Amino acid sequence: MYIADTKTWYLERLIRLVAGILVLGSVILGFSASSKWFYFSGFVGFMLTIFALTGFCPMSIILHAFGARERCDG
Repeated sequence: MYIADTKTWYLERLIRLVAGILVLGSVILGFSASSKWFYFSGFVGFMLTIFALTGFCPMSIILHAFGARERCDG
């Protein structure tokens, strides 16, 4: 079983946190405000897939600009 390190807020962990918040928020808005918010959830899922396949992630660029750094396994 894999358990992620929770001692630091490294870049990859922050990406998962932001993606989770965006998906959860858009699902809540999809059920309560407008079903068009579900498209945003789909977009977040699409971008996570692009990140997994290519390594390109606009959110990582933004978080890195704010000072987030990659996990150091050393």
